Amino acid sequence: MKQPDHLKVRKKKQRNQRLAFVSFGIISFSMVAILVVILSFILYHGFHVISWDFITKMPEDGMTKGGIYPAIIGTLYLVAGSMLFAFPIGVMSGIYINEYAKDGMLKRFIKMMTNNLAGVPSIVFGLFGMSLFVNKLKFGDSILAGSLTLGLLALPVVIRTTEEALKAIDNSFRIGSLALGATKWQTTRRVVMPMAFPNVITGLILSIGRVSGETAPILFTVAAYFLPKLPHSIFDKVMALPYHLYVIATSGTNIEASRGMAYGTALVLIMLVLIANLLANALRRYFSKKVKMN
Repeated sequence: MKQPDHLKVRKKKQRNQRLAFVSFGIISFSMVAILVVILSFILYHGFHVISWDFITKMPEDGMTKGGIYPAIIGTLYLVAGSMLFAFPIGVMSGIYINEYAKDGMLKRFIKMMTNNLAGVPSIVFGLFGMSLFVNKLKFGDSILAGSLTLGLLALPVVIRTTEEALKAIDNSFRIGSLALGATKWQTTRRVVMPMAFPNVITGLILSIGRVSGETAPILFTVAAYFLPKLPHSIFDKVMALPYHLYVIATSGTNIEASRGMAYGTALVLIMLVLIANLLANALRRYFSKKVKMN
C-alpha cells in the first residue's frame, strides 16, 4: 500500500533531523576529544616539573634550571594592562555602535573595519606596536608598549561581544525607560547595560584567553629572553610565558635540557588562563544573579 505524501515528508524530515543530530554530536565530541588529548599530553609531560620552586624562583643557567616566576608576573602585568585599555574602550565603542550610531554608511563602515581588525594577524599588531608605541611615542620595549599592543589585539573581540550583548536586550525596555522621562544615556547606563553586562563579560573572557597566549605582539614590544628580575615600572621589559615557552622550546641554549621546563611552562600558562576564565565566569554569574534579583 502506497504511503501518503505527508507521511513521506515527515519521515524524510525525521531522517534528516537524526542525521544532523548525529553529525553535530560527532563533531562536538571530536572537538572535546582533541582538547582532552592536548591537555592530557601537556599534563603528562609537565606535571612532574611543577613545584613550588618552579613557580616562585628566578630562572638560572640560560633558563635550563630554576623557575619561571618573572615570566608569570610579566604575563599577569601584560594581561591586566591590556584589559585596562581594551575593555573600557571596547565596551564604550560597542555602546556607541548599537545605541547611538544611526543605521547608514558610517555604521556599516565601522562594523566592517571592526571585523577586518579582528582578522588581522597578530604579528601585524606586533609590528604596528613596535612602530607606534616603541619607536614613535618613545615608550621603548616596555610593559606599557606591550599592554597597549595586546589591548589593540583584544579590542575587536570586546567591541563585537558588547554589541551583540546590547542587541539581545529587547527594545521594549528602552522604550519604557524613555517613556518614563529618562534620557538616552540614563536608559543605556541604568537599564540596558546592567542587563547586558553578564554577556559583555564574555568578551572579557575571550580577550583574556587570546592575549595571554600571544607571542608575536610581545616579541616586538616588551618580551625579554632572559631577565631574572621583576619589573619596577611600566617602562621596564619583562619576561612572559608565551615568549619564554617559544624560546626554550625552539632556540634556547640547551633545548633538550630545558624540554621539561617547556612543558611545565605550557602547563602553568594553561592554568593561568583557566583561573582567569573561572574568575571571569564567577563575575558573570554574579551580575546575572544581580540582574534577576532586580
